[in-house]
Amino acid sequence: MVNNKIKAKNKNESEKKEEEILFTSLRVASWGEFAGQKNIKEAIRIAIAAAKKRKESLEHILLYGPPGLGKTTLSHIIAKEMGSNIRVTSGPAIERAGDLASILTNLEEGDILFIDEIHRLNKVVEETLYPAMEDYALDIIMGKGPSARTLRLDLPRFTIIGATTRIGLLSAPLRDRFGVVHRLNFYAPDELENIILNAAGKLKVPIDKESVLEIARRSRGTPRIGLKLLKRVRDFVEVKSKGKITKPLVKEALNMLEIDEIGLDGIDRKLIKSIIEKHAGGPVGVETIASTISEDIGTIEDVIEPYLLQIGFLKKTPRGRTATRQAYKHLGLVHGENKQEKLL
Repeated sequence: MVNNKIKAKNKNESEKKEEEILFTSLRVASWGEFAGQKNIKEAIRIAIAAAKKRKESLEHILLYGPPGLGKTTLSHIIAKEMGSNIRVTSGPAIERAGDLASILTNLEEGDILFIDEIHRLNKVVEETLYPAMEDYALDIIMGKGPSARTLRLDLPRFTIIGATTRIGLLSAPLRDRFGVVHRLNFYAPDELENIILNAAGKLKVPIDKESVLEIARRSRGTPRIGLKLLKRVRDFVEVKSKGKITKPLVKEALNMLEIDEIGLDGIDRKLIKSIIEKHAGGPVGVETIASTISEDIGTIEDVIEPYLLQIGFLKKTPRGRTATRQAYKHLGLVHGENKQEKLL
């Protein structure tokens, strides 16, 4: 069981790294190119303009929401708009308070420190961060025992941009130290169309509008998934036809990848079917589901479930997960209540 968890963790980290490389290569560099999140963009632009007018550093910003929606991209655009250097790190990478001290003391006035997965900072590092965020100072303990003393180092005024997929795991003291907090939402199909079209231009891939729309529909409202599908379709077309991407080729490529018309893949359908066929539609606990489909609980909760809940295919209850009527309809199965009506 432990080995399975380690393998699942390594697999997820490997996939995340590959996706991040992909996203970086196609990352937009200005507000004009950044599609979607209209209200968030406007609020951040106002905060940047106000900070520039007062000649101050930007307030600390916390961005949260499902993975792949553009938190890292937003951070780089903010740094560019502020004319600041950006230092990128992640919560798990900062293991000790000394690591944090090393990063903070190397920042310059107005610099931005981007911390991805900030909810995974350990407690000691987090507590070291409090005075740095609030007072721009770093408290270092010199020596041990009775002779120990505290040394306070003044830091330049900098901005921390934290990104997290699980804001509920952030402690209240850390969360309250962010002056600007925004939740990124899933993208509408027309917003995803713009993103995919711009990416196709950067990749120099000929593609028609119908194909762009088809990829956007299957992208689960997430730019990272849309860009990944675009690259997979491009590979398929290069091998199979060596021509322009068309809607029939897109459908053929995505069907080969087991991605249906609303973006569900094989593991999504496997989860829903297991609830319907093996547990009478639910309710059933996540541990039971994980055992049934041989998948890690963390993967189910963080990767598979959010979109199924978003589109109304799954329902969470105190007793467990339940498949909805929409899920039955999508899979072409008859709901239990409908079966009884037919019998009557």
